[in-house]
Amino acid sequence: MLKAASSLSGRCALLTGQASVKFHLASGALCQKSAFKHPPTDIPDMPSCNFKPEEYTGMSKERIMEIRRQNCNPMIMKVTYYKKPVLIHQGYMQWLWDVDGRRYLDLFAGVATVSVGHCHPKVTAAAEQQLKRLCHTTNIYAYPTLHEYSEKLASYLPDPLKVVYLTNSGSEANDLAMLMARLHTGNFDIITLRGSYHGGSPQTMGLTSNAAYKYPIANGLGCTTTMCPDVFRGPWGGSHCRDSPVQTTRQCGCAQGHCMANDQYIGQLKETFATSVPSRIAAFFGEPIQGVGGAVQYPKNYLKDAYKLFREKGGVCIADEVQTGFGRTGSHFWGFQGHDVIPDMVTMAKGIGNGFPMGAVVTTPEIAATFAKGVHFNTFGGNPVACAVGSSVLDVIKEDGTQQISLDVGTYLMTELAKLRDKYEIIGDVRGKGLQIGVEMVKDKASRDTLPPEAMSEIFEDIKDMGILIGKGGVYGQIFRIQPPMCITMEDADFFLAIFDKAIHNYMERR
Repeated sequence: MLKAASSLSGRCALLTGQASVKFHLASGALCQKSAFKHPPTDIPDMPSCNFKPEEYTGMSKERIMEIRRQNCNPMIMKVTYYKKPVLIHQGYMQWLWDVDGRRYLDLFAGVATVSVGHCHPKVTAAAEQQLKRLCHTTNIYAYPTLHEYSEKLASYLPDPLKVVYLTNSGSEANDLAMLMARLHTGNFDIITLRGSYHGGSPQTMGLTSNAAYKYPIANGLGCTTTMCPDVFRGPWGGSHCRDSPVQTTRQCGCAQGHCMANDQYIGQLKETFATSVPSRIAAFFGEPIQGVGGAVQYPKNYLKDAYKLFREKGGVCIADEVQTGFGRTGSHFWGFQGHDVIPDMVTMAKGIGNGFPMGAVVTTPEIAATFAKGVHFNTFGGNPVACAVGSSVLDVIKEDGTQQISLDVGTYLMTELAKLRDKYEIIGDVRGKGLQIGVEMVKDKASRDTLPPEAMSEIFEDIKDMGILIGKGGVYGQIFRIQPPMCITMEDADFFLAIFDKAIHNYMERR
């Protein structure tokens, strides 16, 4: 069990909340320093779990890391999050175990991918059953799972979004949507928001608006970015802009039903139309809430106003639901529904398969008819096992009530995180919907300058050492991302809040 009095190697571990605090060093010696104002209370034990993982008997940690350095592609070391990487052995629901048997509360879900829980028994059973019956054939042939799943998935979307193309990833889905949009409209240029992430393929790299994911080669020809309507970090924003239980602390003097920030950001979009693209365009790509960008939310009417402008320019509107779909935002099954819009195409992946590699584009019969003028074939898209898994995920979302969990636990988390924002100078913003949450870290609230990467890493590592895994995001890596499996409990939320409070407190003490 994890307690506040646990000794962390090489650091002082807090033993008491009194005005003068004694600390144990790794050597066993004592040090003394003043207590931080309003120190967090003792951290509770990690919530219990009745699942017992298998004992790890595989290769050594040293050998794993040697292979990781020598035989795995070099990028894998670049994206290794921690100074001491977590070597995962097994998972169950919201929990992960490393090779030493240590348990972690997973609040990042393999980058918002494990939607209903690691190795969910019902999803696992569906995969096993299908593997025994038919592992693979191609959609040249008709097989029940493909048709059952396509009909079921389409039933979750509003008319006229009823035609399903199954892929293997989100990048592939977005790449396909780009092609379909250009063919259908006869136009070429596509606009997306700065800070967005839509994939890493040569085409989608043009949609992805973050330098860390770019290479110095020609990519994404015809892709243009416009200003992201970020009401915290952007030039305009107030205290009523977002569809979120937590608003920014910026002042707002807008009249009821009117948003000056939205008007300004739509004005910037019109400037992009006037200066950067032809008079006719192919598409607009937009995440209902930015994922890699750090749970960035827009003014409530931005997407509705933007969709109208894009359609006037001959373009189609594409909702990238790779991270926001399948109930994660809590209030709706799809993120776009929270903006009161209906896109012309919806792309999805990640949570669609609870970790199984699959994705999809769902569009209208009209757009599908244009695309059918050529031949498009995907060997693995609609694989029988993928369809069985995807169908099971939809069943579990309904049976386990995960969308309601997202709403209830997510709203609680954000409301309590907002209290920590008010407590600590370095927490600039808390935002999101459901279990799509971002916490933006700053040097101070007055400047809103981003907290440096080394400081983010310190806090990040501390949270991991205390038993919780979260993510990072934002153009400058300044945002902590909380996107857990949608099966977490209020007790898990309280445990995270205590750990996060402790980690921020530890950093402020050191600073």
